[in-house]
Amino acid sequence: MPWMKHSDFDGYGNNLTEAIACVRKHQDPEIEKRIKMWESGVKKEEEDLLDVLIRLKDSNGRPLLATEEIRAQITELMFATVDNPSNAVEWALAEMLNQPEMLQKATEELDAVVGKDRLVQESDLPRLKYVKACVKESFRLHPLAPFNVPHVSTQDTVVGGYLIPKGSHVILSRPGLGRNPRIWEDPLKYKPERHMKDMEDARMDLNDPELTMFSFSTGRRGCPGVLLGSTLTVMLLARLLQCFSWKIPSGHSQIDLAECEDAGFLSKPLVAVAEPRFPQPN
Repeated sequence: MPWMKHSDFDGYGNNLTEAIACVRKHQDPEIEKRIKMWESGVKKEEEDLLDVLIRLKDSNGRPLLATEEIRAQITELMFATVDNPSNAVEWALAEMLNQPEMLQKATEELDAVVGKDRLVQESDLPRLKYVKACVKESFRLHPLAPFNVPHVSTQDTVVGGYLIPKGSHVILSRPGLGRNPRIWEDPLKYKPERHMKDMEDARMDLNDPELTMFSFSTGRRGCPGVLLGSTLTVMLLARLLQCFSWKIPSGHSQIDLAECEDAGFLSKPLVAVAEPRFPQPN
């Protein structure tokens, strides 16, 4: 009802405004600073996505994006990359707390690959095979969204013996793929070891080209942020495991792994006891 667009009976509009303001409070000063660095000649080489957006030019050499458009693009990226990594790590920790031998195995790998005298860095991640497997298993068993982004077939095609007519909207079930008993042994059990053979040292993305599970999609219309999303998620879990010892709160024997009915979140936020693993500086 267009005439009610200025009303906000449930408070969602106000919540969204506050959320966007919180994000932009942190990112906008950095964007402005970077633009000034390019304008003043201090910065001369593109090093990340923000530099690319700032330097995009048309055929006449004029900037393609205004400052407001760059801010909007970065805000959209922030919203798109927050839920999936945080949800996967929360589920991984919850599952590992219920199987403490997994926590021990992951921390032992971190100590062997990284050591205890420095924080894990991005360059370490390809060698953290078990930590990567824990994240991929979380993506398989506990996808954030029940379906992929809809795709439309551009021509008649046959996939798996099924005709998909041109113009069809194709939607895949993430839980249906990741928990398919014809593909996965014990599909409802969290078992990172099932992915270990795929964790080569050189590989960092946690995609599945065969679509036996659906983490970031695949192909020409796949998620462009698969490497970024994989790296962020593994780094988040790795640092949480490296820096803290995790325990189930006293008075509880296990973490409740019940799911929300309408999304892939835990029905109750994870509550755990974290203790620093390294000596605190004087």
